[in-house]
Amino acid sequence: MQINDLFNILHNSLESQNNGKKISLKDMAASLGISMRTYQDWKLGRAKPQAASTVMKMLGRLEDDEIIRAVRKINRLKD
Repeated sequence: MQINDLFNILHNSLESQNNGKKISLKDMAASLGISMRTYQDWKLGRAKPQAASTVMKMLGRLEDDEIIRAVRKINRLKD
């Protein structure tokens, strides 16, 4: 699996959670605090943030309940 596959899966999952309403690249990038160009490059596979692959591999080693706990804890952190 390529990094862009991960971003596409996550983007599509967020749209599904949003009752199928499309989320623009611009809106997604803004919500993540990155430029639209950066997000677009990630989704198209033109740029590959190395940390993304490592984070996904680490999450993949956790049980479902631990994934939820870890992600919620991460979301509570301030930038």
